[in-house]
Amino acid sequence: MEIKKKIEILAPAGDIDSFLAAIAAGADAIYCGLKNFSARMEAENFSLTELAALTELAHAKGIRVHVAMNNLLKTPELDQAGRLIHRLQTQVGPDALIVQDLGLPVLARQAGFTGELHLSTLANGGTIAGLPQILALGVDRLVLPRELSIDEIKAVAGRCPEGLGLEVFVHGALCYAVSGRCYWSSYLGGKSGLRGRCVQPCRRQYQQKSQKTSFFSCDDLSLDVLVRPLSGVDKVDSWKIEGRKKGPHYVYYTVTAYRMLRDAGDDPAQRKAALGLLDMALGRPSSHYNFLGHRPSNPIADREQTASGHMVGKVQGGFKAAYVSPREPLKSGDLLRIGYEDQAGHQTVKIRRDIPKGGRLELAKGQGRPAPQGAPVFLVDRRERELQALIADLKKDLSFDRPTKESTFTPTLPRTVRRKGKPREMDVWRSLPARLGNQSEQAVWLTPGVERNISRTIFGRIWWWLPPVIWPAEEKAWTECLENMTRLGARQFVLNAPWQAGLFAKPERQTFWAGPMCNTANPLALAELVRMDFAGAFVSPELDRQGFLELPALSPLPLGILVKGIHPLCVSRIRSDNLREREPFQSPKGEQFWTRTYGGLVWTFPNWEIDLSEKWTELEKAGYALLARLHEPVPDKVSIKERQGLWNWDLKML
Repeated sequence: MEIKKKIEILAPAGDIDSFLAAIAAGADAIYCGLKNFSARMEAENFSLTELAALTELAHAKGIRVHVAMNNLLKTPELDQAGRLIHRLQTQVGPDALIVQDLGLPVLARQAGFTGELHLSTLANGGTIAGLPQILALGVDRLVLPRELSIDEIKAVAGRCPEGLGLEVFVHGALCYAVSGRCYWSSYLGGKSGLRGRCVQPCRRQYQQKSQKTSFFSCDDLSLDVLVRPLSGVDKVDSWKIEGRKKGPHYVYYTVTAYRMLRDAGDDPAQRKAALGLLDMALGRPSSHYNFLGHRPSNPIADREQTASGHMVGKVQGGFKAAYVSPREPLKSGDLLRIGYEDQAGHQTVKIRRDIPKGGRLELAKGQGRPAPQGAPVFLVDRRERELQALIADLKKDLSFDRPTKESTFTPTLPRTVRRKGKPREMDVWRSLPARLGNQSEQAVWLTPGVERNISRTIFGRIWWWLPPVIWPAEEKAWTECLENMTRLGARQFVLNAPWQAGLFAKPERQTFWAGPMCNTANPLALAELVRMDFAGAFVSPELDRQGFLELPALSPLPLGILVKGIHPLCVSRIRSDNLREREPFQSPKGEQFWTRTYGGLVWTFPNWEIDLSEKWTELEKAGYALLARLHEPVPDKVSIKERQGLWNWDLKML
């Protein structure tokens, strides 16, 4: 197969050793994060001084550096983020910033950043019809959702405008939820996945009736030899490897493998060698996911546990003398994980000396007591002497002795628009009830066909809510549906991704509001919505009290807020075959949930509501123009729990 261009191999790096391992493996580009504003805040990440030295070394070897600032920004953080970008430009000089927040592109340019801007997969920008809007943000590259098939990737590439490139994930961990459409971690404790603090509730075991298993935990993505068709797709500029929380062993092996598949994938011996390297990378079992659209592979393992790493043994011995007798030699510096994260005694152990096959490694107590006898032991990171020697040699060229300078940058915020009068109310339904109240505007979640059940006499007065994701394969049906609705008089739409405006043949005839899943949280993001001709916006439901109350006074648009209702924990393109829809299941802490499919999405809901009703007066005084209630049909077998539904109101959204 003739390859028209050399596709970039983009490597992850969460610490210095992993960054240097990427260089040693021959990566074309490396993406990493800083101590703040990264969607992988649980990784070690880098200081500016460290990143400046590493970037200088990478550039000397012809390797690009991309810095992830891909989390949701609250208003008070704009100053800090802008100063950080200004210092990145003047002291580091990275080649690209990876952003999620709509306000980050304009903030970056205000701060003087001259590199490329890449729109993160968290922005869910895979809508073909919305590609011109993404380019108009000033974005140079779009990171596509992991859920797309090769045919959908080709369809996106075929309509991709000049000046916009595409980046595709080829390897690494998979989230059950669509990126940027998951509130699960935040809902259960204020640690937001949109802000890099996800506690991975989808990896836990849940119970439905007598079955207790990991209904949502996915195997890793590995396109391995299937990446070859991507080589011929115009506009696909980069193969991305996920793994900023992984160690140098994983980085070195995966980068080397995909470089071999790119450069010599037609050679059977090279393909076999590359697959062998991927098997040794210490990830989870792998899946091709939806890549082969005609033969999709469900990555949900439905095993008792899914865990990364290579199993090397089980815990033996009694309570006071737990040990491991490994099935293969262990080397000094190796990292073991004992048991599973939701088990008592789970711990991570760094090997301090070589342990031969069949030898004995004594285990200390973890979390107050040792892991139970028979608990699995996984090798999760390996420190080969050869790789350590390569890293040590590269470290000789690093110099961290360089001056730093603070920034005095202050962002320019948009003009504000103050609301006058009492706020309007809105009720959002899956299907309209027989009797409608007179005090509220009515809205319906839209899926193609639902409009046939609405009386034409009220058709034009309804607000139509689009879903949080519309897949490329569905766009034709959606375009036809919206064209028909416009002909019938529909004029008011709530879009849950800004790019959905591109689905309308004549958007100038419509009134668009940005929905809550656009994740809008600061004035600069709102200013972009003004530029995109939105008439109003719902704020992100993840905000805390300060965020909710300060934003209307700073907004250039009328704002709406969800005050009551069952908000989804997440949406997904897949579901477990063993999990019954519309039936309750429980978390390890007794929380209850259920799932339901609407169109091309599987929604997961909690059995308690958001309820900011007691804050109504505060929200009205703050200046909200629209207060909305969600009415989600509750299955017969699910009981709604009476509990405080303030979400992050009294927390600090992390």
